[in-house]
Amino acid sequence: MTTVQTSVYEPLTEPKAVSLAVRLGLFRDGAPLLCREIGDGNLNLVFHIVDQETKQGVIIKQALPYAKVVGESWPLTLKRAVIESNALRTFASYVPQYVPKVYYSDESLAITVMEDLSRLQIARKGLIEGKTYPLLSQHIGEFVAKTAFYTSDFGMNQQEKKKLAQSFVNPELCKITEDLVFTDPFFDHETNNFEDELRPDVEALWRDDRLHLEAAKLKRKFLTEADVLLHGDLHTGSIFVSADETKVIDPEFAFYGPIGFDLGQFFANLLLNALSRSELERQPLFDHIDRTWDVFASVFSTLWRTESVETYAATPGLLEDVLWHAFIDAVGFAGCEVIRRTIGLAHVADLDGIEQKEVRLAAKRHALRLGRRLIMERREFTGTEDFRRLFAETER
Repeated sequence: MTTVQTSVYEPLTEPKAVSLAVRLGLFRDGAPLLCREIGDGNLNLVFHIVDQETKQGVIIKQALPYAKVVGESWPLTLKRAVIESNALRTFASYVPQYVPKVYYSDESLAITVMEDLSRLQIARKGLIEGKTYPLLSQHIGEFVAKTAFYTSDFGMNQQEKKKLAQSFVNPELCKITEDLVFTDPFFDHETNNFEDELRPDVEALWRDDRLHLEAAKLKRKFLTEADVLLHGDLHTGSIFVSADETKVIDPEFAFYGPIGFDLGQFFANLLLNALSRSELERQPLFDHIDRTWDVFASVFSTLWRTESVETYAATPGLLEDVLWHAFIDAVGFAGCEVIRRTIGLAHVADLDGIEQKEVRLAAKRHALRLGRRLIMERREFTGTEDFRRLFAETER
């Protein structure tokens, strides 16, 4: 991967993206190139450039200095492009099969040029269409286990880990999570966005001091526990997938945080999809939650026993304690994510795409009840089967 720092920042256009790709020698001379801006997120421009004859393609991603969902009144750091390219490179050193290749990055222009993954589908879109992706949870479990272990105090030299953590200090993007996931949805904040019919349910959350206490404890973990290098935004919209391949993208929120956070984000987005399905169609989502945790715990445990650099790793009970806290934290983080994706600023198509209004409102009320109990009862979980139990108990 080449990283450079060149000219003053300016947003790319489709012609400029093509010029950059040609200048970098990513296509043969005279190739008939087609370029489309395909970004559907809030923070970036994304250009897909394809040689129309060979069908070879690349992706050029450029960070914007503001959030598209709000506009220029919400400025954002461009450093996140460097965070993203460095995170992809770090993850690739442990799990190259699960991240796209990075060909080039430019810090000044906030650009990353990477592998074209158009042969795959965004997991959220496919899950909404009813696809199951049998290997998705196995791949994500392994991805999270290996990236977590090898960037932790148990998997790498602890002084080197501290240096690596410094390079992923990401205050602006963490602030978005601190506000939009852990704070704003629990109070009457202007960023919240929900249907008028949900107001009584939402106001009940805003008045719930017991819930606020538990959400505050989870936020404190996010703020203070620098366990492992996290993706930081591991939802089903940040994963490309097929029947036999998985690629994790968009780690611009990467930072050192609590080990259970990425798991919780992924669990939550599987639950959000389950909320959009009929009872008979939900089982694959719960199976994915089971498999993700089982693979994570198995791979992480094997690495702990065979490759740990920490003397105390051999102490009976320590591994089990680490895994237990990771699991119950993941349950709580999942609850925060379910609530915020229902009434906060950034929603998900899984719920908002339900066409019948009453069905959509019922699913969102279910989401709020489920999210609350995930937060409040996380310490009572003994395994992933409790997700099924709580889901059923909160349906009516």
